[in-house]
Amino acid sequence: MHSSLSETCYKLRSLLEVAVRRNLSEGILLSGGLDTSILAALASRYTTLQAFTVAFEGAQAPDVKYAQLVANRFSLKHFAKTFSKDELHAAILMVVKTLKSFDPMEIRNSVTICMGLKMAKEYGLGAIMTGDGCDELFAGYSFLFDFEKGQLDLELQKLWEEMQFSSVKLAKALGVETRLPYLDPDLKSFAIKLDSRYKIRKEKGMKWGKWILRKAFQEILPEEIVWRVKTPIEQGSGTAMLTTLFNEQIADEDFEYKKRKFLEKDLVLIRDKEHLFYYEVYRSVIGVPHPTDLKGKVCPYCNSNVAEKSTYCRTCGAYPI
Repeated sequence: MHSSLSETCYKLRSLLEVAVRRNLSEGILLSGGLDTSILAALASRYTTLQAFTVAFEGAQAPDVKYAQLVANRFSLKHFAKTFSKDELHAAILMVVKTLKSFDPMEIRNSVTICMGLKMAKEYGLGAIMTGDGCDELFAGYSFLFDFEKGQLDLELQKLWEEMQFSSVKLAKALGVETRLPYLDPDLKSFAIKLDSRYKIRKEKGMKWGKWILRKAFQEILPEEIVWRVKTPIEQGSGTAMLTTLFNEQIADEDFEYKKRKFLEKDLVLIRDKEHLFYYEVYRSVIGVPHPTDLKGKVCPYCNSNVAEKSTYCRTCGAYPI
């Protein structure tokens, strides 16, 4: 096992280095998580890397601390910014319009990406690297951890077929380019063929996703980064507190009235106050959701088309459908 483990780690490091060189840019969205920290470590060998980290004003945002740790280790130019409620509202509008979605989880994550890309553009960068694709290819999501191997392989296959990343659309809307080293064809092919037993494994009394990446880079990255538990973007940047923000901002009677109105009038089921806020933005910039393919599968919660095999609606965030 050990010789094959060391060979696999060596191959993975080599492929990642090539992927970073092929997708190299002078900027990276750095969360201080495993995925972007690996890219930063490798890219810093070839360019004077500028790293961008954003956080919502007044929120707990652990990404800033971890990103600074990585920036110090690899001598990156690190720019960290907190964004205000006004900037947040502008970003929500752009995210909803660009992604054509009012799914709260998608918006909380994508607002952070949007702010990071804007910041990089303000610093004059035309291309920015992101860590997109790593969680899908190397099983980073905790919901995968308890599957038996056969089921895990099926779930990963589903993720690979459906994966798409908001950073690509948002960058295009902002007039910049995203570069995604983890989706480099040779690395992607290696990851897809790699035995899933290398992806999820127990160590230090815990189950870890992306286990092989942690092992491959444990001599290169700070230990706090190698064994950092995956933190969703919304928690790392503090946008998870938007749920509380909208709960305080929208009165109960307004919520109940609008929830009834939109169900009767638009056939859209609103789940909570945050969902309502995003739907009103969606309705004003895109309109009422409706199927464009009358023969295709339709989400029962918002009346939009969804892919035939999909169990999740990208428009409203309903799951399972």
